[in-house]
Amino acid sequence: MSVADLDEQQHRLVLTAHPLQRVGAYALAELAGAEEPEKVTPEGFNTAVAKMTADAIRAAKVRDTKRPEGFWLKVSLSFFPNSKMNHNAQLKKSDEELAAGIRAWRSPPEPASWPGVRCVLCGREAVGFYGKVDVPLAESHLYRNTTPRGHAGLALCWPCVCSFHALPYGCRLTGGPSIALHSWDERFLARVVSRQVERNHQHIVLGRAADKIPAREVVALHALRHYGERLTAGVELLVFSNNNKGQTLEIHSLEQPLAEWLRKTARRPELRQGFAALLRAHAGPKSPGVVGLARNAFHDPERIPAACARYLADRFDRSGLVPSDAADLAGLCSSFAIEVMWMKENDLAEIKATAHGVALLLSRETSAGKLREFHSTLKDPGRMQAWLRTRAVEWTLNPPEGADRPLLGSRAFQLLFDTGSDNRAWFHRQLLFVAVLEELHRLGWRPADGAAVAKEITEEDQPLGEDDTKYLQGEESL
Repeated sequence: MSVADLDEQQHRLVLTAHPLQRVGAYALAELAGAEEPEKVTPEGFNTAVAKMTADAIRAAKVRDTKRPEGFWLKVSLSFFPNSKMNHNAQLKKSDEELAAGIRAWRSPPEPASWPGVRCVLCGREAVGFYGKVDVPLAESHLYRNTTPRGHAGLALCWPCVCSFHALPYGCRLTGGPSIALHSWDERFLARVVSRQVERNHQHIVLGRAADKIPAREVVALHALRHYGERLTAGVELLVFSNNNKGQTLEIHSLEQPLAEWLRKTARRPELRQGFAALLRAHAGPKSPGVVGLARNAFHDPERIPAACARYLADRFDRSGLVPSDAADLAGLCSSFAIEVMWMKENDLAEIKATAHGVALLLSRETSAGKLREFHSTLKDPGRMQAWLRTRAVEWTLNPPEGADRPLLGSRAFQLLFDTGSDNRAWFHRQLLFVAVLEELHRLGWRPADGAAVAKEITEEDQPLGEDDTKYLQGEESL
């Protein structure tokens, strides 16, 4: 390879399998004004590197992370500790000496010093060995990115090193652990990083502190609901810090079906209509619904329909009335079952048919007591089984007018009570309860003793919490 080709190679970005390198490469492309990393020209590459160097020099000259404009200097400790940008010995130097040190740090080594090995990420010629000062983290928390004694570090080419230098521009900065979103859906990653680079302009260029976020998972939820294209891959939420006082790395993943479903809840009218109710279902005494929803999505997705069932049951218990948003939540839960849990539509139809029969029986009651009794069986599958079996016998001996099928078919029974590992019976029972409330709402059932609870009736229209209202208002541009 000629010297010119080698020089060209060291100014071209390549996407590798390292998630943080990929986020950094997209951020560097945005700084270079290119649509994607592969389209960054050598001139654009140099322009982007010059911007990052200038930002680092400006931040370092503040010298005090506690000053109002010291935010980026403070954040740099979580990315590049002990670097020329923030090391105590460097900050005591004159402005000129400080700037010269940073320029040297952000300049490629002379070819004569290259180690003669390949970049471990992209396979091109490496320009040196790099460790904690330049590379925020290794892949796992088991590899703390501390170079063992006697080990030279990661062999990297200059574009891969610069991708790590650009990483902060593509992350949600907090002042503590930073948050990066990663996906193998290139369009999504490009869009998310592009928007983040734009938002980080004030934080990095001007040193202004970033707004606090209610929970790190909300960052991902916000990004998903603002994305207009179909997601073709899952999403990873990486929360990390390279700070000397505590290196951390957390990786939380959303599978593609769930990520796409969350995105659709902002796009499809029939799902968007119930999203406010979904937030109310996840609101806690001390936290807004958007936090509860985002955390359930990343840590235990099956809690999403469970939260809906619990929310509807609690409201019914308080007021004695079927909540007005039961149909909206039931629609969301059905969509969740099909699109996220991969439930067969025939199986969902069996659950709904059983729910229709149960609702028909309960609608004959003038008291809310029977529905409360049915709800109480959710905690005890044996009791629910007995409850349904008894009504099924009564249904068979004295079928309601127009009934053309049994109350509880064999497939529905299997879905609700089979404890096999390939059957989510618990999830199906939650789905059944939500569907019963949906049917009762459709039938317009209003038990006499429920209507007497005037105070609780007003809760039917309980508003969203302040934080959730602001969150939805922020999505009005969708």
